[in-house]
Amino acid sequence: MKLGFLTAAFPDLSLEEIAAWAASEGFETLEIACWPSAEGERRRYAGVSHIDVDSFDAAAVRELLTSHGLEISSLAYYPNNLHPDDDQREAANAHLLKVVDAAQALGVRTVGTFVGNDKDRPYPENLERFKQIWPPLVAHAEEHGVRMAIENCPMIFSWDEWPGGTNLAAAPTAWDDMFEAIPSASFGLNLDPSHLVWQLIDYERVVYDYADRIFHIHAKDMEVRREGLYRRGVMSLGMGWQTPRLPGLGEVRWDRFVAALYAIGYDSFVSIEHEDRAFEGDVDLVKRGFLIARNALRPYIV
Repeated sequence: MKLGFLTAAFPDLSLEEIAAWAASEGFETLEIACWPSAEGERRRYAGVSHIDVDSFDAAAVRELLTSHGLEISSLAYYPNNLHPDDDQREAANAHLLKVVDAAQALGVRTVGTFVGNDKDRPYPENLERFKQIWPPLVAHAEEHGVRMAIENCPMIFSWDEWPGGTNLAAAPTAWDDMFEAIPSASFGLNLDPSHLVWQLIDYERVVYDYADRIFHIHAKDMEVRREGLYRRGVMSLGMGWQTPRLPGLGEVRWDRFVAALYAIGYDSFVSIEHEDRAFEGDVDLVKRGFLIARNALRPYIV
């Protein structure tokens, strides 16, 4: 396996600066943020563009990464691809197709994204919308030799995302329905165990059950704040008690999770996703967070 990180936590650094630091600290890969450069989502950890897919030099990007001994694990763009507003949804999906094209130009096999969701519609209605909207997106990726890796984050972190969240692909039932609707080998998971912890889903079993659909791994941890859970209860769907942490600072058993990955033959990329508020505020603090995660994961990833 190879260890790297998602660049979105460094919005004010250039790709060259990030690559130089990553290589100096022993990281092997980068998952490169590719949100629209001019405008787009402004939510936390979104809206970052380290490759402008509307205007970039693929050869120069490849040369930069190669010069630092790094690989690109995936290109990253995580919008709401099932947004209820037609204009926002169509803009997100049009940009996603450009990210796929950029991946092909760079020789990158995987694009990480969300399925999306309309938080105010019931699951069956969102599933039907998925069946209408997503097949052409996956077909485009398949035609270009690129895989769509869907992160399993429910996207319920703030009240404007409650009650349904803004990502349909949160749990095994949804994955089964999605893969039945789109059986393409170019459609799979960017699996993040942290999002399974607070849902009480066995993340080791998930690895075994979905072995052939795991394209990429997000390494993020989760702390369940018991006081918040006591005060709000499970019907709050995580509001006030699910807290993203860096690997090693939460409740994921990384030895068991990585052991399951080895057992199924996964020998690819593990990308640290930094969303820990305790290590935000300046670049040095973010770097410190990534190093804590590196040190927690490195004993298992070689």
